[in-house]
Amino acid sequence: MSIRRIVFWSHLVVGVTAGLIIALLSITGVLLTYERQILGMAEARLSPAAMSGEAMTADELGRIAGETAGQASRSLIYHRDPARPVEINAGRGRTTLINPYSGETIETAAGPARDFFGAVTSLHRYLAMSGESRATGKATTGAANLAFLFILVRGFYLWWPKAWRWSFVKLNLLFRGNLPNAKARDYNWHHVFGIWALIPLLAVVISGVVISYPWAASLVERAYGDGPAALAAPADSSDADAASPAPPAPGPAASLQAMLDPAREIDANWRTIAIALPATPQAPLVELTVDTGNGAQYDRKRLLTFDHHDGSLLTDVIAAQTQTPARRARIYLRFLHTGEVYGWWGQTLAGLGSLAALFLAWTGLALAWRRLVIPAWRRRMQ
Repeated sequence: MSIRRIVFWSHLVVGVTAGLIIALLSITGVLLTYERQILGMAEARLSPAAMSGEAMTADELGRIAGETAGQASRSLIYHRDPARPVEINAGRGRTTLINPYSGETIETAAGPARDFFGAVTSLHRYLAMSGESRATGKATTGAANLAFLFILVRGFYLWWPKAWRWSFVKLNLLFRGNLPNAKARDYNWHHVFGIWALIPLLAVVISGVVISYPWAASLVERAYGDGPAALAAPADSSDADAASPAPPAPGPAASLQAMLDPAREIDANWRTIAIALPATPQAPLVELTVDTGNGAQYDRKRLLTFDHHDGSLLTDVIAAQTQTPARRARIYLRFLHTGEVYGWWGQTLAGLGSLAALFLAWTGLALAWRRLVIPAWRRRMQ
């Protein structure tokens, strides 16, 4: 049996085995394409009447955060849009919206949208399984993603023409009309979607493998020469760890508002500013994150470290510079998977790649059905 025939049958068998899960991952990937933007538009906005009067200081809102979140690690998140409430973030999924003019809690308007995207994300990552079954769902989606990488590489090998003649290449590079039957259409579409979406699909799938498997993350570590300490989970889009300077001597705490005001002047293009609220008044440092990106672009975050005693600015660094090369690579791969690392156009490419993957799964299964099932059925009926 020739190598090409072995590649073809392995491509076919793996595709049939993982095809339905790949189709599910593709559908949910399309639905999650613009999650960040949709949630942002769905969030509550303050009415002009609610924005009357003098805004509360960061110190006053920090005290409210202490009453709201208790001893949990908390942060205040300010948005550049003055109509957006201030967020009290006490960890993943624990966000409270506050009217910065009155201090009143605001019911989020994005509740239904968050529930929808939460359900789709659970389906995408864990096949909507929960409890002890969640690990099984995660293993299944991870295996399907790895199988899809195998299929893409094998498919590209099968597509590669023996002779680069345009008359031959265009048959599998462009959509063709007036095809004789559905089989010819599926064959044409399978090749066209596979070639045009190959690069974004490889980016999405390879980054998904790194997210799913510790051994793949370990390969990233070795590639950058970092040790096992860098194998921690990727940072959330709102978190950042700065290299801390030597702590100053303890003393009375400076005003948080006196730190927020200069932070707003650091970069005129800021979109959000997060204040990591100190755990105690004696904490020596206060960190602020000035984000000029969409929350997923680590190189567009600046970490400001202030002296909690006198309010002076101690350090101002790009967030990415505080991490090891391997850690930066893993954060990059985390948001390359969704395309968010390149903003809305990166999300669009990732979404279109997911849509192409759905067509690949559909046409691939249809071709396999005609090649394997229908002939077997006809032989049985004879």
